[in-house]
Amino acid sequence: MNEFIQKTFSELTPTELFEIYRLRVAVFVVEQDCAYQEVDDADQVAQHLFLPDAAGHVLAYARLIPEPRQVRIGRVVVAPSARRHGAGHELVNTAIQAARTTYPQAQRIVIQAQAYLQKFYASFGFQPVSDVYLDTGIPHLDMVLPLAD
Repeated sequence: MNEFIQKTFSELTPTELFEIYRLRVAVFVVEQDCAYQEVDDADQVAQHLFLPDAAGHVLAYARLIPEPRQVRIGRVVVAPSARRHGAGHELVNTAIQAARTTYPQAQRIVIQAQAYLQKFYASFGFQPVSDVYLDTGIPHLDMVLPLAD
């Protein structure tokens, strides 16, 4: 299996950016039937973490967004073909390590999790800090992973 790649927005090649957006739109807009602005300004300040296959198609992706005293992991997505093979666990483990390494001053990692994935994120140490709420019609909750000093 290929290795995860981490790049800033300006380091991404046009093809890498296209493949990232293709996966995000395919899952978040089409598969989940959510009509919303998938591409946003956070992409330009985020670190982009992705796993390409041999053909360059993105199999797993997450972005890391620096915020005061914390890092937000967002747009966590695994291609349908890579699901149920450990790619999600590998992605979240890699994203947590990348957040620690890239933003050593961060005191915590935050994530806006889809509610059905609460136990999945809890397995990495994330703790719920909100009640379940609807975002684009999908139940979500906020979760936090405290980082040790």
